[in-house]
Amino acid sequence: MFALSATAQGATTSATQPIGAVKVTDSALPKIRARVLRPGVTGDDVRALQQLLGAVGLPVTVNGQYLEETATAVQRFQFVARMKASGIAGPLTITALRTAARGPDSVETSGGLSFGKVSAPKAKLGNRIPVAAGMSGRDIRELQDWLRRADVRGAPRPTGEFRTGTRIAVRRFERSVARKADGVLDAGDIYELRTRVGGEAAPGDLGDPMESLPAPKLAPGDRAQLAADGTAIAPENAPDEVKQIIAAGNKIAKKPYLWGGGHGRWEDSGYDCSGSVSYALRGAGLMKSPLASYDFFDWGKSGAGQWVTIYTNSGHMYMVVAGLRFDTSGRGPKGSRWQKAMRENSGYKVRHPAGL
Repeated sequence: MFALSATAQGATTSATQPIGAVKVTDSALPKIRARVLRPGVTGDDVRALQQLLGAVGLPVTVNGQYLEETATAVQRFQFVARMKASGIAGPLTITALRTAARGPDSVETSGGLSFGKVSAPKAKLGNRIPVAAGMSGRDIRELQDWLRRADVRGAPRPTGEFRTGTRIAVRRFERSVARKADGVLDAGDIYELRTRVGGEAAPGDLGDPMESLPAPKLAPGDRAQLAADGTAIAPENAPDEVKQIIAAGNKIAKKPYLWGGGHGRWEDSGYDCSGSVSYALRGAGLMKSPLASYDFFDWGKSGAGQWVTIYTNSGHMYMVVAGLRFDTSGRGPKGSRWQKAMRENSGYKVRHPAGL
């Protein structure tokens, strides 16, 4: 990881030459003079591109020919880095590759990004490459969440701090997918993690709650009521979005708790806390894909809402809709997420959907 092989540089041996246990300068990396490289081209620039791909954990044959193997590796890097996965290496892709190839000591640990314009608190996994011990931020929370969803033994709860426990879990994951177990996630490692865990549910996917809501039952007044079967009855005076949130919540109200449930797909065998809230909010069209609890820290508007209030921290979240609590913990007598009792909310960030 983060080494250019001698073969990649045109030698005949298989030895590797590290490109840096410390921050690597541009002079130590292969030079690409062309602004854009695309399938079908050949030459030294393509060879340099192939060397960079190998250095970030996406090795390809270094032959100076931009064929399917190279295009696929470029697409995988772009997927990891959350760029348009075109398979064409333009200026942004080349810059990102060079930055990632410098190794972990070239990445700012808590503030800036390797590339892009998003601040670390809002960065997603892949906005900073590589990911290593000492880093902190939203992308580290996401890494920890994905390690847990991948059932990696000992994966820590999401804290946003890449410490010893996270490094051990990363090494276990790397061994499980037959990659170099050094505890540093390069682009290849991140690709393996994201594709093995699965993607995110998207609009129009099977079971999208926005497309399959039954007509809600209604109760007079401004407050929701708890039915005998554990479902919620929406108040007549509530906005349509609130009625839709309740209708969607009713569909999964008695589903079992499942860590990571409801994130990879809308229709799941169980739902975790954030998957449950995301599903209900999706019923009203208030989000496109499920979010983890920490993603709700700056979602919507700050403070309590008139109809819907979300309470979230790094380990748990729930919401109150028209006076009823929708929560995977403290389940009601019918085994439902809907319950009348409120709970202690100190330590939680308080948010609400705009206009509600």
